[in-house]
Amino acid sequence: MAVLVVLGVGMAAAADGQSPEGVIGPDVVVFDLFDTARWDNLGATTPYAVGTESCNRGDEPVAWISGNSEHPVIAQNLYRLKDGRLEHLGQSWLKHGFVSINGNACDTCVSPPNGGAQLGIGCSDPYWASLNGSQSRLGPRSEVNAFTGEYPMPHSEPDGGAYNSLSGRLLVPTDDVTLAMNPDAVYFVEGQYVTLDDAGADNSLNNASYRKVNLESNLDLTPVGSTVESVPAIFAWNAEDPTVTVRKVEVPGEGSFYLAYKASDNGNGTWRYEYALFNLNSHRSAGSFAVPIEADTVVTNAGFHDVDSHSGEPYDLTDWAITVDNGAGWVSWSTDDFATNPNANALRWGTMYNFWFDADTAPQTGGAPIGLFRPGSPSSIEPMVLAPSAGGSFIFADGFESGDTIAW
Repeated sequence: MAVLVVLGVGMAAAADGQSPEGVIGPDVVVFDLFDTARWDNLGATTPYAVGTESCNRGDEPVAWISGNSEHPVIAQNLYRLKDGRLEHLGQSWLKHGFVSINGNACDTCVSPPNGGAQLGIGCSDPYWASLNGSQSRLGPRSEVNAFTGEYPMPHSEPDGGAYNSLSGRLLVPTDDVTLAMNPDAVYFVEGQYVTLDDAGADNSLNNASYRKVNLESNLDLTPVGSTVESVPAIFAWNAEDPTVTVRKVEVPGEGSFYLAYKASDNGNGTWRYEYALFNLNSHRSAGSFAVPIEADTVVTNAGFHDVDSHSGEPYDLTDWAITVDNGAGWVSWSTDDFATNPNANALRWGTMYNFWFDADTAPQTGGAPIGLFRPGSPSSIEPMVLAPSAGGSFIFADGFESGDTIAW
């Protein structure tokens, strides 16, 4: 049976990644996303990197030890808001941290006892974009459990070490960052740190931050405004469009997702339903998503958008299958299950997928089950969203049922 553990959140609540007891232990955040770098295109793809400055908001030093598994890994992402939809355009491999300079950019730095092998309390550490795109220091996301902060060392290298200008960097389809093709689009970069002691102290919910960037005619990205600290980029959709709702969706005893949604009247008797699902740090990942519809609801224009892994990551890139089943009362999207294909195109940590459709039924509140990809209990979680129906019980391929409202 599914368990419903859902928190409706706003921007301030999202920034509070700590337990109710307050900040305890090491707590690394992305304090600033301060520059970007771009390399030469290869084919139809443009490579970027994003400069990140970290800060320890905790009350103990963060380990920063090069060469073992006790240092942060840094994910970089690019998003675009266009025609009312926020999409994840590109992702990087993970920059492995190696030394901290313990600066004073974010607070009064308390020098740690182990020097550059730790990030002290209130201390900052910048990595320029050129360094975050340094390919020999990039490791795959697939080797990292973002919930526990664990990963093996030594890490694998992009493209097996046979680098080109793309290998391991933040890769984006060039058409998606061509100004003439995206004149009214708005872009955002995101950085996320994952590290063992921060996760072990239960402080990993505030590890992602975002910042708006301007797209230039030469494909460069220029940071504007300020970094929104400890808030993932899915909240940029709400910041630009207040009709968007964002919910935190927790997996009991494990990681967290954020689900954003809106319903818009098309003015012709139909409604557009838009959903974006971001996996912050769930190792179990998501393998399906469903939205309830009425038996007589006419659904058209259903779609899906994901972000591709690359540079030797093992994952399948097949789009999720879309099923409209009025008899069962659902529009659903799904990839292969874990037993069939452990490397299926699941929604893994640090990535966001989109789901949308038009329907001739006005919105109401209904449960939208998220099927968890890796085995475990519960098999699904069910946030409440705007949907064409209040819904019922959704049966996933593993036979588990969602729709239990006891937890509400």
